[in-house]
Amino acid sequence: FSSFRFDIYRKVPKDLTQPTYTGAIISVCCCLFILFLFLSELSGFIATEIVNELYVDDPDKDSGGKIEVNLNISLPNLHCELVGLDIQDEMGRHEVGHIDNSMKIPLNNGDGCRFEGHFSINKVPGNFHVSTHSATAQPQNPDMTHVIHKLSFGDKLQVHNVHGAFNALEGADKLSSNPLASHDYILKIVPTVYEDMSGKQRYSYQYTVANKEYVAYSHTGRIIPAIWFRYDLSPITVKYTERRQPLYRFITSICAIIGGTFTVAGILDSCIFTASEAWKKIQLGKMQ
Repeated sequence: FSSFRFDIYRKVPKDLTQPTYTGAIISVCCCLFILFLFLSELSGFIATEIVNELYVDDPDKDSGGKIEVNLNISLPNLHCELVGLDIQDEMGRHEVGHIDNSMKIPLNNGDGCRFEGHFSINKVPGNFHVSTHSATAQPQNPDMTHVIHKLSFGDKLQVHNVHGAFNALEGADKLSSNPLASHDYILKIVPTVYEDMSGKQRYSYQYTVANKEYVAYSHTGRIIPAIWFRYDLSPITVKYTERRQPLYRFITSICAIIGGTFTVAGILDSCIFTASEAWKKIQLGKMQ
């Protein structure tokens, strides 16, 4: 039980006290390496990450069972007085010539029309279509060639880190198609929730789309063409949540970086110093 055992100021190994050029180079490299990792961790701590999850639920229960729709479509070869919007669904809704919150803008000196509409649909399978069904007099050969500028559902999301099909039909160009053909767009709508750092939630909808083009006939002759958007809702909801790395995890990473770097550097410097001393002794003939 000698008192020397309690001496915490023991002799430091020679390789840790004797300065060398190699040790200086390793020290400088370690400081630069620590600075690089520190800045990397700091940028990761400051930035927010987007975490997504899937679950089965109706996220927006306060919507009254409605989904807001934004439609913007151009028909360059159909007069505005012939263009109308019809809405149907499995709850029995059948509306021809919907006009609320809609606007028709003449194109090509009145020969064409741009239809912009903001309306709501029920959260059940159904369809809405742009057609001439609501016109007073039906044209003989309505030209349904078109360009879709926008078709979106719910709130507008403009988040850099969230990539999804919120406006999958944007830029759909059917100007070169058969003028007398009908167009069917089959939509599978997926509810989407985005929650920011403050806890505020926005409700939007992504969708996938398949389409076909055809000329329809019945026993009375050719059926008046239309642009159909047939939709169904997925029971799966996608949720995106903004999160930031916890402070304790950031501090733990910094401590691990500093401690780990100096530990590895110490081992490396010790090996180099020991090898250097052994080489000097060999040169002096002190080692057999």
